[in-house]
Amino acid sequence: MAYQSINPNDGKLLKSFEHMSSGQLDTALATAESCFQVWKHTGFAERAAIVNKAATLLRAHVDDFARLATLEMGKRIDEARGEVRFSGDILAYYAEHAESFLAPVTLHPKVGEAHMENSPIGVLFCVEPWNFPFYQLARVAGAQLMAGNVLVVKHAGSVPQCAIAFEKLLLDAGAPVGAYTNLLISYEQSDRVIDDPRIKGVALTGSVPAGRAVAARAGKNLKKSTMELGGSDPFIVLDDANLDHTIQWAVWGRMYNTGQTCCAAKRFIVQEAVADRFMAGFKAALEVLRPGDPMDERTTLGPLSSEAALVQLLAQVDAAVKDGATLLLGGARLDRPGAFMQPTILTDIAPGNRAFRDEFFGPVVSFYRVKDEDDAIALANDSDFGLGGSVWTRDEARGRRVASRVDTGMMFINNLDWSDAELPFGGIKHSGYGRELGDLGIQEFVNKKLVRSGHTAAPV
Repeated sequence: MAYQSINPNDGKLLKSFEHMSSGQLDTALATAESCFQVWKHTGFAERAAIVNKAATLLRAHVDDFARLATLEMGKRIDEARGEVRFSGDILAYYAEHAESFLAPVTLHPKVGEAHMENSPIGVLFCVEPWNFPFYQLARVAGAQLMAGNVLVVKHAGSVPQCAIAFEKLLLDAGAPVGAYTNLLISYEQSDRVIDDPRIKGVALTGSVPAGRAVAARAGKNLKKSTMELGGSDPFIVLDDANLDHTIQWAVWGRMYNTGQTCCAAKRFIVQEAVADRFMAGFKAALEVLRPGDPMDERTTLGPLSSEAALVQLLAQVDAAVKDGATLLLGGARLDRPGAFMQPTILTDIAPGNRAFRDEFFGPVVSFYRVKDEDDAIALANDSDFGLGGSVWTRDEARGRRVASRVDTGMMFINNLDWSDAELPFGGIKHSGYGRELGDLGIQEFVNKKLVRSGHTAAPV
C-alpha cells in the first residue's frame, strides 16, 4: 500500500505517495554510499555548521513543522511545537559536543603507548515510528551525521509529509545529497536494504514484532543494530507520596501524546494505604479532559494516530474485560468524527489476563493495588518490558532505593522528565537494546579502534 497521510481528527485523506521503484532505491543507496566516502572526511566544524543550521531552521519554523505533525498523526498543537523545539535542541547538542565525545582516549598499557580512536562505519538504515515524527528523526540524525555516518531512513507510512519535510530541512541546511535520504519504501524493500552490503548498521524504534523481524534480518547479515521497542512502564506510588504532585504527573505521564509514547506511565502500582485517594483524584482529572480538534490549543484530549490504532486499542480493552478485568472508566470510542477514545481505567487485572502482559498504546490506565514497597517492586519487575519507570515518595533516599531495584533502562524519582538531549534513552528485555541521546547515543555506530605503539622485542 502506498504511503497515506490521513488526518486522524476527521479521517480525511490529505495526500498519498507511491513507493520508490527498485531503480530509485538503487540510486538512493548508491548516492548515500558515494556521499559517505566524502562525508567521513569532513571535519567536525563543517558537519556542525550544517547540523546547527538545521536546528536554527527548525526553531525558525516551529509552527510549520508542528502543523504537519498535528495533521498527520493528531498530536495536539502545543505538544507538536514542543517536539519540534526539542528536535532542534538535539541537533544543536550534537553539533556542539560530538567532537569531544569522539575524541581519542589515551590508554595506559604496561608497555608502550595506546589509544582508542573513533571513526564512522558507513551508511546506516533507520526505521522510525509515527508517534514522534520529528524527534525520532532528530535523535538519530544529530548523533550519526556528526559521527560522520550517513543515513537512509524509512519513516512510518502514516507520516510521509513529516518525513519529506525533515529530509528537506537537512538539504536546506546545506547537507550534501546522500547524507540523509528519506526512503518511501515497502516492508519487503526494507529487507532488501538491510541485506545490501552498503548498509553497515540498522537502528529501529517501533513495536516488538517489528524489532524481532528487523533485528533478525540485521543479525543474519552480521550488522550492528539498536532497538528501541515498546514499554509498559510502572508508575509506583508509595504510601508517603505527595498525592497532589503525583496525580498531576500521573495524568501527564499517561495522557501526553494521547498515551502513544513508548515510555509513558502505563501500569499504576499504588500502595493500599493511599490507593483510594490516588484513584479518586486521578479519575476525576481524567474525566475533565476535553476532546477536540488538536489544532485548537483549548483541546486537552486529542485523537489516536489512526482508525486502525483506535480499533486495536478498543479490542485490547474488550479482551481485558472478558478475561476478568474491571472497567472503572471509559472503554469506548467517543461519539464524534475521528479516532477519539475515552480515557480508560482497568483494575482487577489478574496475572492470567492478557492485559497483565500487554502494552496499551493509548489512553488506557492499568491500575494495581499492592501492600508494601517490596510487593510494588516485584509487580513492577513482573513484565516482559523494561524501558522506563517512576517512583513517587517524599523520601528521596527511599526513591533511590526503589529505583535501583526496578529492572528497567530508565527510572525517574518524583518526575517523568523522560528525555533531555544530554541523557541516554533506551531499555532492556523486550524494550530493546542500545541507547540514543547523550554521549552513549553517538557511540553506537562508530568503530572504536585500538592503536598501540611501542618498540619491543618479539616474544621468543
